[in-house]
Amino acid sequence: MNILIIGCGRVGSHLVRTLEDLGHDVSVLEGDEKNVDRLLSMENHEFGGMVQIGSPIDEDMLRQAGIENCDAVAAVCPEDNINLMVCQIASEIFHVPRVLARVADPVRKKIFAERFGMHIICSTNLTVEAI
Repeated sequence: MNILIIGCGRVGSHLVRTLEDLGHDVSVLEGDEKNVDRLLSMENHEFGGMVQIGSPIDEDMLRQAGIENCDAVAAVCPEDNINLMVCQIASEIFHVPRVLARVADPVRKKIFAERFGMHIICSTNLTVEAI
């Protein structure tokens, strides 16, 4: 699969590594250039994809990151609103078949999952369940 990851922090860079290890083609769109260092300096892993620096809610940036050819988009940056907006753009404008957003707010998870049918991972819920 061709997958675009939005956000290259701890979660994003680990997700990139995991997906590449599974044989997927992965690209990254990151808003903050300093976060790319985490991805490029991962131990025992050489990133094989493309990194685009820019706003993930900018349609031109998404195009430059390759969204038009993606099978899936995972928005995992630290900002709930950005992740949700990116997934709406990916789904509604670019018709990406699989989109997933990470959010911290359980209320937002419930609203966007129920009202918009979005696939949402809520880090707060996962943490509480694990504890």
